[in-house]
Amino acid sequence: MKHLIIAILAVVIAALPSCIEDDFTTSSSDVLAFSTDTLSFDTVFTGEQTFTRRFLIYNRHKKQLRVERIYLSDMVEGVDFFINVDGNTSKEFSNVEIRGEDSAYVFVEARIDRKNQALPFDVFAHLNFLTNGVTQSVVLHAAGQDAINLSNYRVERSVVMDSDMPYRVMDSIVVEKGASLSILAGTRLYFHDKARIVVRGTLKMTGYCGKPVTLCGDRLDKVAGEIPFQLMSGQWDGIYFAPESYGNTMKYVEMQGATAGVVVDSCAIDRRKLYLLNSMLHNSASSTLKVAHAWVEATGCEFSDSRDGVVDLTGGRYAFNNCTFANYYLFDAITSPILSLYYLLPGQQTGEAPLMQADFNNCIIYGNASDISEGDLTGSQVYLRNCLLRSEGADDDNFIYCVWGGDPKFFTKREDYIFDYRLRNESDAIGMGDPLLCPADALIDRYGNQRSLDSIIDIGAYVWIETKEEN
Repeated sequence: MKHLIIAILAVVIAALPSCIEDDFTTSSSDVLAFSTDTLSFDTVFTGEQTFTRRFLIYNRHKKQLRVERIYLSDMVEGVDFFINVDGNTSKEFSNVEIRGEDSAYVFVEARIDRKNQALPFDVFAHLNFLTNGVTQSVVLHAAGQDAINLSNYRVERSVVMDSDMPYRVMDSIVVEKGASLSILAGTRLYFHDKARIVVRGTLKMTGYCGKPVTLCGDRLDKVAGEIPFQLMSGQWDGIYFAPESYGNTMKYVEMQGATAGVVVDSCAIDRRKLYLLNSMLHNSASSTLKVAHAWVEATGCEFSDSRDGVVDLTGGRYAFNNCTFANYYLFDAITSPILSLYYLLPGQQTGEAPLMQADFNNCIIYGNASDISEGDLTGSQVYLRNCLLRSEGADDDNFIYCVWGGDPKFFTKREDYIFDYRLRNESDAIGMGDPLLCPADALIDRYGNQRSLDSIIDIGAYVWIETKEEN
């Protein structure tokens, strides 16, 4: 009996290699399946490595598969892909085994060299899998963006930035007293974490319709899924205008994702400090515009979405014409009214600085917060004419021909991450503005739509364009 058992064990042991070998399928019809046919990376600045992306390779069969070779092809010069298969990193892999009805992860990173071109550019390669004589491929797609990197950049004379190449500000741009920085139409500035512009001299940003000056964070990838970092506030610090700075302009500027937004420090109000035209200051972790005791004017501008007051004004001299102040801030509880006004009533005066003088003409003030911080403006030099407010109320000497309890019916859908402050067909702002209060600079809006000053006009930064329901 003992000899019989030994003989049986010998037969079983001798048969094991062939059994294991038979566990692998070699049929050309048994190949891999993939969780995607194209692996795409978010745009990355050239010279830097992308974040890791991944996909799965599946063996849908009962028997094991042996992937004979995994390798890259169709590579272009100046691009490198880094591959990790199921925990092993290499440029090429051989005899990778996947058990029946199992899967393996493939992790990929990319690095793109500089090409010296202004616009983003795409690069492609193929990651190939040879199994049972059959080659299958997953397309690798990455996008690179060249930029001029600026670190501790100090402007000490007259300097012009143009749109030939984007700029990436790693820490700061400082415009010294007596110097000027002109940023031309179409120029893009990307700001690294906590980077900012400090202006002691003069800053002139001059975009035009269809070719704005763009200021935003330098994270070009996505937070999660399809949600881009460009939706996030607090990515960079903002713009600070020092007391000694005058004569600044922001025309057709699109600024978003800052922490402090635009901050204008106190100075005399006999010289204009800042003029904004058809610009968008959007999505700030603090206020989009904060001013103390200065002369600031804005025409046709959108100030939208912030944790604190969208616009925060203390004392000073102001004129806001055909502007939209809206707050549907996404990332935190809103702490202040949409329009925060301080140092405007006689009882608030404590120093030599004069009380606020402010005109808000043909403006929308609306969102998920109260309209303004000071409900009773009696005795002040603050006037709201032909403005739409969410609050119920009545006209008086400071609120003149206002639309009370109105709804602008924005296209904004906060839950879908759509923040579009143009007007729907049913908006209460349509035709309720006064053309006599509309300055010549506001004849067209930021999108290039014409206002007719011969008749009634729409309230807010944007001209209403009739749309069909399906649009």
